[in-house]
Amino acid sequence: MRREEHRWFSPRLHRDMPLLTFGHAGPVAIVFPTSMGVFHDFDDRGMVTAVADKIDAGALRLACVSTVDRESFYATDIPPRARLERYLVYEQYLLHELVPFVASFAHDAPILATGCSFGGYHALTMALRHPDVFAGCITMGAAFDVTSFLDGYYDTDAYLLTAPHFLPSLTDRWFLDRIERNKWVFATGEHDMCRAENERLASIFAAKGIPHSLHVWGDGAGHDWPEWRRMASAYLP
Repeated sequence: MRREEHRWFSPRLHRDMPLLTFGHAGPVAIVFPTSMGVFHDFDDRGMVTAVADKIDAGALRLACVSTVDRESFYATDIPPRARLERYLVYEQYLLHELVPFVASFAHDAPILATGCSFGGYHALTMALRHPDVFAGCITMGAAFDVTSFLDGYYDTDAYLLTAPHFLPSLTDRWFLDRIERNKWVFATGEHDMCRAENERLASIFAAKGIPHSLHVWGDGAGHDWPEWRRMASAYLP
């Protein structure tokens, strides 16, 4: 399996941003780590091994990124508005630095977004806000409502960064036409603490007429890596 580490200084974030890529062909899934995680977590937790057969067959590539969670939503020492602003800068890093780098080796292959738990928040938010960039989103045990990180603060950006808030009222056909063409998979467990959020989000997709699939795993499935490894094997790419 081809495994490569990349790193560059981001002029937008003013810090080094590392990246791990796996594979040689196929659609590329940009992988967001769980809360305050790092770019190698997906590998360390056995998630790459779980999809190794797809990677080796040229049916999937991964681009595992880091986030700025500690500088944004988890930065309780700065005002909520500053947390939002830092995340919006991170979004610019993704769009103008990371995605062009991925596109340089993806060529015409689709680029997807994926993640577990809070990584699923990043994946869904970016895929919905930029449905022309991302061809779909696969989440596992994801959480989607970021307002709980803002100490009661709420503004237009908080609204537009929280899919369960903005999606029900979305009427812009430019967005909806692209969202309706893309792939949306939400996987959770019967005992996952985020199950209700996934069911709520799926109901919003259904009400909007957006094709999607919701998978609630039984057999005691909860909110942890063993379940996510099996889900990744089942639903990626």
